[in-house]
Amino acid sequence: MPTLLSSRPTVMEPAPRRRRRIPLRLLAAGVGVAVLVPVGAKVADLLPGEPFGQEVVDRSTTPLLLALQDLHEYHAATGTFQVVVDREVDTRYVPSVISGERVEFLATGTADAYVDFADLDAGGVTLSHDGTSATIELPAPRVDDVRIDPEESRVLDRDRGLVERAADALGDNPVDDSELHVLAEDRLAAAAAHSDLRERAETNTRAMLTGLARSLGVEEVEVRFGEPADSAG
Repeated sequence: MPTLLSSRPTVMEPAPRRRRRIPLRLLAAGVGVAVLVPVGAKVADLLPGEPFGQEVVDRSTTPLLLALQDLHEYHAATGTFQVVVDREVDTRYVPSVISGERVEFLATGTADAYVDFADLDAGGVTLSHDGTSATIELPAPRVDDVRIDPEESRVLDRDRGLVERAADALGDNPVDDSELHVLAEDRLAAAAAHSDLRERAETNTRAMLTGLARSLGVEEVEVRFGEPADSAG
C-alpha cells in the first residue's frame, strides 16, 4: 500500500540565542562615570562662575615709555645772547699810552635748554588701568654749554700802547684773544642761566609729550619736573 504523507508543513524551531557578556572593565568605567558626574556637579556649584576659565595677563612694555627712551635728550628751547667784554691790561707804574692794552669784544652765542630722558625708567611713567591717562616725571631741564658764533662775534675796539704796537710790528707779540673768548663764554653762560630758558623748555616739553601720548591713545597727560640741581638744598 502506498504510504500516506502528512500535509502539515514542517516548522523549524530557531536556535537559542547566546547571551553577550559585558567586559568587567567597561562595566567599571561606566559605574565610575555615573558616580563622577553628580559629584562634579556638586563641586562646581560651590565654585564661582567659570572656575576653570583662563585669565589673560598683559606684561608688554608701555609704548609711551619706549617712545620717551628713544628721545635720549630733547632740546626744547634755544636762546641767543650777546655780551660786550671790556678787558684792560695795565702795566704797573707805566701810562697806558706807553704800555698796556684795552679791548672791547662783542660776543654772540647760543645755548640750549634740554631734558634728559636717558635715565627714565618704568617708574617715571604711570599709566592708568584703562590706558587713558598718564603721569610722567622728568628731571628739570638743563642749560647746555654756550656756543659762540664766530661770524657774529668781533672786536669792537683795540687800544694798545707803544710797546705792544712795536712788538706787533716786529712779530714778537702776536695777538691772542683766547682769554676774551673764555670770558665771553662765562658771561654768556651766566646770562643763559638767569634767563627763562628752563621755563620755556618745560612748556615746550610738556606740549611735545602731550601730543606724543595722545597719538598713542592716551587722552590725559600730566608732566612733572624735578627741582634744578643748582637750586637743591
